[in-house]
Amino acid sequence: MTVSKNDQWPSAPGKRVSAPTRELDQRFSGGVEVLLLWHPDVDWVEVAVRDSRTGVEFQIDVPPADALDAYYHPYAYAARLASSYGVDRDEAAIVDG
Repeated sequence: MTVSKNDQWPSAPGKRVSAPTRELDQRFSGGVEVLLLWHPDVDWVEVAVRDSRTGVEFQIDVPPADALDAYYHPYAYAARLASSYGVDRDEAAIVDG
């Protein structure tokens, strides 16, 4: 599942070689792995979450200014984005786990 706050994701030209994604940070706690990834070619940050206990995975595209908030609180950040898109409470519960 991808939750994206930015519907205007920059489009890359057809044959352009993009810079490799860089892992800025990683943490693992209670079976949940969280990665903070930076895409330098579009100057955008992604938080990737994987729960090894449930198999649930999702990514959140975030503006660089919100990166640490989303990294340290990915479930809350995803739920806040879901509510701003008008997702009903049952769907938000799936994101929250």
